[in-house]
Amino acid sequence: MADPRSGVQFQPLRTPRSAAIAGIIFGVLFATSIILLATAVPATTAAPWVRGGSKITTALFLAPIAGIAFLWFIGVLRDRFGDLEDRFFSTVFLGSGLLFLAMTFVSMAIAGGLLAVSRNANVPQDDIVYFGREVTLHINNVYAIRMAAVFMISLATMWLRTGLMPRWLVIATYLLALSLLLVVSFSIWAVLVFPAWVIAVSVYILVTDHRQPTNPG
Repeated sequence: MADPRSGVQFQPLRTPRSAAIAGIIFGVLFATSIILLATAVPATTAAPWVRGGSKITTALFLAPIAGIAFLWFIGVLRDRFGDLEDRFFSTVFLGSGLLFLAMTFVSMAIAGGLLAVSRNANVPQDDIVYFGREVTLHINNVYAIRMAAVFMISLATMWLRTGLMPRWLVIATYLLALSLLLVVSFSIWAVLVFPAWVIAVSVYILVTDHRQPTNPG
């Protein structure tokens, strides 16, 4: 592309092939932060949890980095569609992804509040900690996980219509998304399904892009 006034040649921006590694970074960091929170916050009010303060601090540090990587992952997926992108499904895809990320940040903020409460000896902790734990679980396992399912369904539908991804990956995405959408579970393994799927998709993109020759134009 050239500027007609100055004759200067401009190069269009291109997504680097290594950008798909952002999905792997998100999957690893998000899964780590969820595991740290699940092992730090007790299931009952009688169990001590102050010892898990370092785990919560680490989770709060990793969560924003994971969120940034997830935004990059969304950009990589949209870039692969190019002119084939559908406005309707893209709106659902992008909106559900941003809602998932926002809910994740809210749950992490609540965990940070619980950590602050645990450090204040003048505040009755048992009821507050239990309440905060239940709110965090409901945000992650009920609302955020369903936004992740909508994210997967809309993306799989665009893959199916455009043929950009193999049929087996589309079917697997639909099945995993339906399980997240219909099954209500407070198990940590239910939340970890989504980052595992993101890692798998990112690895597939990296492998397929690596096999394609680089276009010098």
